[in-house]
Amino acid sequence: MAGSSHGHTPAAWTGVIIAFIGFCVAGAFMVMANVPGFWAGMALIVVGGLVGGVMRAMGLGADKSRQQRQVVRSQS
Repeated sequence: MAGSSHGHTPAAWTGVIIAFIGFCVAGAFMVMANVPGFWAGMALIVVGGLVGGVMRAMGLGADKSRQQRQVVRSQS
């Protein structure tokens, strides 16, 4: 997988970091039995996915044509 640069883009890193923070927030508030805090963490997870998708649309994600060429090369 290291040769395909899977996930090594600013869009992927940013989306995953925001979602990870959301998981941590939701988990902490779940343990504290705080329902609004839990849902705020869940909202952060969704925001992480949206931010990653928007950044990929802006060109900060992996180049699809380059990825396809690497897959074809690695299969032959």
